[in-house]
Amino acid sequence: MNYAAYARRPELVPSSKFKVYTEKHLDKIVHLDTLPNQLRNDIRVVAKILPFRVNQYVLDQLIDWENAENDPMFILTFPQRDMLKPEAFSRMADLMGSGADARTIQALATELRNDLNPHPAGQMELNVPVMDNEQLSGMQHKYNETVLFFPSQGQVCHSYCTFCFRWAQFVGDKSLRFSSGEVEGLYAYLKQHKEVSDLLLTGGDPMVMKTNHLQYYLEPLLDPSLDHVQTVRIGSKALTYWPHRFVTDNDADDLLRLLEKLTKAGKHVAFMAHFNHWRELEANMTRRAIRRIRATGAEIRCQGPLLDKINNDPAIWSRMWREQVRLGLIPYYMFVERDTGARRYFEVPLARALDVFQQAYQSVSGLARTVRGPSMSASPGKVQVQGVTEINNEKVFLLRFLQGRNENWTRQPFFAGFDENATWLDDLKPAFGQDQFFFEEEYRQILNERLTDQSLPN
Repeated sequence: MNYAAYARRPELVPSSKFKVYTEKHLDKIVHLDTLPNQLRNDIRVVAKILPFRVNQYVLDQLIDWENAENDPMFILTFPQRDMLKPEAFSRMADLMGSGADARTIQALATELRNDLNPHPAGQMELNVPVMDNEQLSGMQHKYNETVLFFPSQGQVCHSYCTFCFRWAQFVGDKSLRFSSGEVEGLYAYLKQHKEVSDLLLTGGDPMVMKTNHLQYYLEPLLDPSLDHVQTVRIGSKALTYWPHRFVTDNDADDLLRLLEKLTKAGKHVAFMAHFNHWRELEANMTRRAIRRIRATGAEIRCQGPLLDKINNDPAIWSRMWREQVRLGLIPYYMFVERDTGARRYFEVPLARALDVFQQAYQSVSGLARTVRGPSMSASPGKVQVQGVTEINNEKVFLLRFLQGRNENWTRQPFFAGFDENATWLDDLKPAFGQDQFFFEEEYRQILNERLTDQSLPN
């Protein structure tokens, strides 16, 4: 059996203990020795700017090293030259080649990161909630019904995705990072906000935490004063990057018992799984983990962005959605790659995204049509591209809000002039000669009010 086939059949490979590699350990990844020197050098340069982390399971069992340069799992985890602008890459490569010290290289990395829109969609300016005139770090509250919480022990991942819109969490700059280890502030806020029905633990990846830490954050939800918080969401890519977390880790059974305890208490536990390719569903360990999670009463919903060079093909999406349904999972979202980080490498025009979504959607049964997309998680809200049509001889995009900063915007349709090159909401202009979209004036008011509030002394 050749190595590529062996790599795609992880059930034939004995599981090993979790072992991780970061930018500092690139020379220890023996798999890279088979790659061209230029590619290895490119990885080293880009990894100085964008975060890199991979574990032994991914290296041994998910990547086809005989075709690494075109392999979606390789591109998903290893930095590529074109993820940076040419001038940014050249500046870092030249500096590294000059023998500059670590401090000088770090200073340039910080400068170049600031040009990559580290916190898109108003996360810092608009999403951080306030209680008793103080901002609650490690939390976001953008939509009325849902609060996001970033547990401090979960602000890392088993491996990093090269497309990640939360890449700024992982570069070591505390000013860019959301995290909190204080559960008291979270639950005091939730008790004050009865409109909140969903708590989302996010990161990073909460599944890197030990079960006792998860218990610390989640068991307070069982208090009757928090009955209004009906749903616990856990955002994770562990089913791809370390499915052992649910099967063979020392506290895997304790984790499953915690999920079961929540479901038996009447909470809806939604495991928000990130999948980008049907290859990620093939591993026997992943399928075992799926069965164990579902046995607790938790549901697994699947989401991921449309990415050039990884899944820019309707056949990949339709196959992935069909396999998800077969395994008892719920297709949930196809996202548009966010305007941050390595977007230039992965972004797909909205017209193409709509075409991929529609072709894939048309080829699956009704059970897979729970998926929504293509959706942009922009600052005003989640905006879905619904179609392209012609009205009064003008070709336009039909758009609508799936979620809005103002809940009254939800499901509101609006039109933008068709632009075959547009990749994000900010690239679009209102159709029919309008000066602005229907929500823009109110959105500016929301932005101005929030910025004014932040400028006032506590």
